[in-house]
Amino acid sequence: MTIIRSKSNQYTLTLAALGIVYGDIGTSPLYAFETAFNNGLNSVSQSEANIFGVLSLFFWSLMIVVTIKYVTIVMRASHSGEGGIISLSRLLLEHFHDRPIKIAFLIFAGLLGAAFFYGDGVITPAISILSAVEGLEIANPNLKTFVLPIALAILTLLFLGQRFGTEKIGFLFGPAMLIWFTLLAALGLLNVIENPRVFLAINPTYALEFLANNGILPFFALGAVVLCVTGAEALYADMGHFGSRPIKFGWTWIVFPALLLNYFGQGALLLGSEGGFSNTQLENLFYMMAPEYLRMYMVVIATIATIIASQAVISGAYSLTKQAIDLGWLPELRIVQTSTHEQGQIYIPVINLMLFVMVVLTLFLFQSSSALAGAYGIAVTGTMLLTNFLAMSVAIFIWRWKTLPVILVGIFFVLIDLVFFTSNSLKFFNGGWFPVGLSMLMVLTMAIGYNRYGKQKMKAAISKVKL
Repeated sequence: MTIIRSKSNQYTLTLAALGIVYGDIGTSPLYAFETAFNNGLNSVSQSEANIFGVLSLFFWSLMIVVTIKYVTIVMRASHSGEGGIISLSRLLLEHFHDRPIKIAFLIFAGLLGAAFFYGDGVITPAISILSAVEGLEIANPNLKTFVLPIALAILTLLFLGQRFGTEKIGFLFGPAMLIWFTLLAALGLLNVIENPRVFLAINPTYALEFLANNGILPFFALGAVVLCVTGAEALYADMGHFGSRPIKFGWTWIVFPALLLNYFGQGALLLGSEGGFSNTQLENLFYMMAPEYLRMYMVVIATIATIIASQAVISGAYSLTKQAIDLGWLPELRIVQTSTHEQGQIYIPVINLMLFVMVVLTLFLFQSSSALAGAYGIAVTGTMLLTNFLAMSVAIFIWRWKTLPVILVGIFFVLIDLVFFTSNSLKFFNGGWFPVGLSMLMVLTMAIGYNRYGKQKMKAAISKVKL
């Protein structure tokens, strides 16, 4: 099949990518920032120093983890245009195709990372859709008894729509997300104008002082900070759907500025409050950024945006599945090519059905987004941590970058993600066991598939490339 790429469709692809790739990370302002100040016994007090410190952590997490690590470095690594942790593993497998010990390690890392991503692929749609429907209770509290049925209906429509392909879904979701990011930026700007000194938080000194002066509390706060970067792995995994350029362009010129403005706007709102906000006010901090007469419309727009948020990991799951099949880690499955322009735009009916069933089970098991919050973060931070080690290996052995600088920079990224992973591991007994259990089930499934069907297939696949 001939895949057509031209400069003329880059803006179109960027718009479509907004609706597919950025939903997860783009809806974090709804809950991420306020969680640091509204986390039960581990809540951070609303002092000026703490607000500046948390804001500084948000800024530098987005800058270091997403902009520098993923967009600037990791997205350079692709296999036939595909991204994701299996692409990293395959690049290294092809390089070390005659070294059994290293191959065994790479297979384990790839299987575990992919399995973590599948776990996140179940949690994200569930928590996104539940939080969306629960938001409707602001309009009418009597809708509470209809939360699960409405969520199930929306979920069913979302997964039924997958067969039309990410291109068509992106053209539907893209304009909606463009409106969403415009709203994020406008609300942030509206509040920043009232208190512009909030931009002082860009200085990393505030983050370091917050970490140094609050004992163990910042460790719990990092469980909220990581929520602002949980969609980063999906950017990389979805690279095959649109190519790297539209995703990088969308992040640099639309998504990143909008997120920063909104987070700093929330910080400015907290700084301007007298005596701090109550827990109830904090729970609606995002909505309080807008004039009261606009809040009902915001609920509707936020509902649409949070539904779209699940699309990033669903599309990423298709990409990872195809790569796993190519390596023999999963048996042959029917793959539908949904675009004549982008080879990576695919739909896998069996995976779609599997995700749908698991997300439905998750809805009925947890029944609320607050219950699911305890399960969120472990799987995705686990994938991010593994990505560091594989990306370091690619930089040294494939790109031939100088070893010492790669190791020094890599250790820096590893330490950041290790702190995030450890902080989220505290959630294990509060729901975190669920995505970990799903991930282990996927590891077992792929390991069995590899042993039964895939050894010769993977050997043939990684031996084709002469490096």
